[in-house]
Amino acid sequence: MSRYYGPGLSAIHHEAFGGHGDLCAPGILAQLPEGCRVLELGAGSGALTRHLVAAGHPVIATDASTDMLDLLGEAVPEATVGRLVLGDDGIVPAPAIVSVGHALSYLGSEAEIFSVLEQCAEALEPGGLLLLDLLDLSYAESRADLEPIHWEGDGWEMDVAFSLPTPDRFVRDISLSWTAPDGTVHAEHEVHANVLVDAEAARAVLVDADLSAEVRQSFGDEVLPAGFIVLRGVRPAG
Repeated sequence: MSRYYGPGLSAIHHEAFGGHGDLCAPGILAQLPEGCRVLELGAGSGALTRHLVAAGHPVIATDASTDMLDLLGEAVPEATVGRLVLGDDGIVPAPAIVSVGHALSYLGSEAEIFSVLEQCAEALEPGGLLLLDLLDLSYAESRADLEPIHWEGDGWEMDVAFSLPTPDRFVRDISLSWTAPDGTVHAEHEVHANVLVDAEAARAVLVDADLSAEVRQSFGDEVLPAGFIVLRGVRPAG
């Protein structure tokens, strides 16, 4: 997996773009048994993690970005924080595995996404629950003609251009500058390439791994952006 979320982009995302975790948290929490141990994939700086911990769940929060993990450790010290690169590192067994922010969509191909879905299914303990969001092929439909966007915040600015090189690839070209606490100005450039998958094909991967699985349009009552889908899988208890 390419390196995503360096120090500047991680800090900007933490400050200004953590709302997806807040949006999804109620629907996820409503499905977790009381005190259930949760493995969180692609936890970022803890937008969802803090809700899980506040609800009394022991959380192992993981991400591939060390800069995100530094922020996560500060923001949610109650969580167990560890680096996990999807597709490279193994997934530890857990009674619940959750992920928001389409972390698996950052993998390099549909085959890699489906391989990680298989790993998640295998890591689920008996009776365990898998809940995560992905970008469906329909994600491209409303974004084919997106114009570049400029954002500014306290001590930072960011420009993002979008492209669809193929029907199953959505690319964000991100350039940003930010001012560190010592007053130095830094520049970063990242290209985020997301793989879009067929929702039913993704569900079939979980079914083939002996999970009861379904595709949903949300985790609960929230309205997700167009093209987001939720996979819910349950491993039989016996």
